[in-house]
Amino acid sequence: MKQPLRPSRRVALGASLALATGAAALRAAALERAPAANTAAEKRVLAVLDEVYRHHRYLSVPEEDGRLLRILAESIGAKNVVELGTSTGYSGLWILLALQRTGGRLTTYEIDRGRHDLARQNYAQAGLIAQATLVLGDAHAGIGKLKEPLDLVFIDADKDGYPDYLHKLAPLVRPGGLIVAHNMASPAPDPRYVEAVTTNPAFETVFLNMHSAGIGVTLKKR
Repeated sequence: MKQPLRPSRRVALGASLALATGAAALRAAALERAPAANTAAEKRVLAVLDEVYRHHRYLSVPEEDGRLLRILAESIGAKNVVELGTSTGYSGLWILLALQRTGGRLTTYEIDRGRHDLARQNYAQAGLIAQATLVLGDAHAGIGKLKEPLDLVFIDADKDGYPDYLHKLAPLVRPGGLIVAHNMASPAPDPRYVEAVTTNPAFETVFLNMHSAGIGVTLKKR
């Protein structure tokens, strides 16, 4: 026979549920409101983001994760960003919003020609094509040519390939730089990636938005 919850446990459980409900309500309210633009250039990008969100099936990331990418890139003053998995350019547009402010550049890799071409169109429509290098082909081979220090890496490509991307790019990420990986919850990446970013003392990792696809944010400490 189950024992009834003691009053203190009922209060704690009720408080936890209230906090969770409140957080969910705040998140939903934030996503319903379009972000405000403070420049004409930003307004142009946000308009393209809205169009891509409404009309294209392959977004790469939810809007919530896209906003997070912008915040992360801008807050660390990112100048050199690499993205694995361009898709239709939705996530890249959020990153490029930040790079407008930092004066940085995005190099993004996509193996599918149709998505690559569509992303190029979206970047051009947003007025950001000059800040982006779009590479068509296998990113596993392409990133081997990179030599310059990186401020931020965003991984959202083949899930089995996450450990290889980390192995090849982590040495290029500067101390204080970030490695951000999508689909930590669904579809989950190779478990070796999670092990690598959570057991290496050179990294500090948190997992966010696990209620949806999930996103891992890894700080390279040294």
